[in-house]
Amino acid sequence: MSENATVTPDTPPPPPSTPIVTPSESDERTWAMLGHLSAFSAFITGLGCVIGPLIIWLIKRDTMPFAGEQALEALNFNISAIIAAAALGVFTLITLGIGALITVPLFFVLFVGWFVLTIVAAVKANSGEHYRYPFTLRLIK
Repeated sequence: MSENATVTPDTPPPPPSTPIVTPSESDERTWAMLGHLSAFSAFITGLGCVIGPLIIWLIKRDTMPFAGEQALEALNFNISAIIAAAALGVFTLITLGIGALITVPLFFVLFVGWFVLTIVAAVKANSGEHYRYPFTLRLIK
């Protein structure tokens, strides 16, 4: 043996190095798309449009920055849509139902806009583009 190589029976071997696993770009884009599409769970539960993106944002924001960013964008957009729908509902109540002549068509426009923008955002996120919804209050940062 050489002079530099000393072996002692009491020294444990070094721990094995754990590989750092990073999510693939494809996985991150898929999760970003799901962050947007999870808003369609509103058809099952009323507040699903907020709960779906919120869950994905909370789970993926630290491990997948792009997916977290897109889920947060979807969350803010859906909160903004709920606020707009609530404002239309309050207006209808305040006018004792007469305002429904205005609010019913606006509800329809709001719904179609929500549906179309959610699909556009999901497609853009799946292609890796950073999408920002128009007319959105950025309440959660």
